[in-house]
Amino acid sequence: MAQLTIVANIIAKADKIELVKAELLKLIDITRAEEGCINYDLHQDNENKNHFMFYENWESRELWQTHMGNQHLADYMAATDGAVDEFILNEMTKIA
Repeated sequence: MAQLTIVANIIAKADKIELVKAELLKLIDITRAEEGCINYDLHQDNENKNHFMFYENWESRELWQTHMGNQHLADYMAATDGAVDEFILNEMTKIA
């Protein structure tokens, strides 16, 4: 199984930055405890405060897919419905 890197960019609506940030922070501890999670790091752009980015590494794509189906992600989606302008997710493989 190849390790999987995820880069997820979340752009919050200007008036929903704190809501989105609070909901993203709720995901940290529970996700880091999941099987297969190597790291799950949340960043916020220094210049563009509505831009958040998760940098994640998983033991396998299968374990990441299990994560994606978990209730806490469904809860996040429900809580931030209409608060996010853009969500871009990239599945990456380390090559060097």
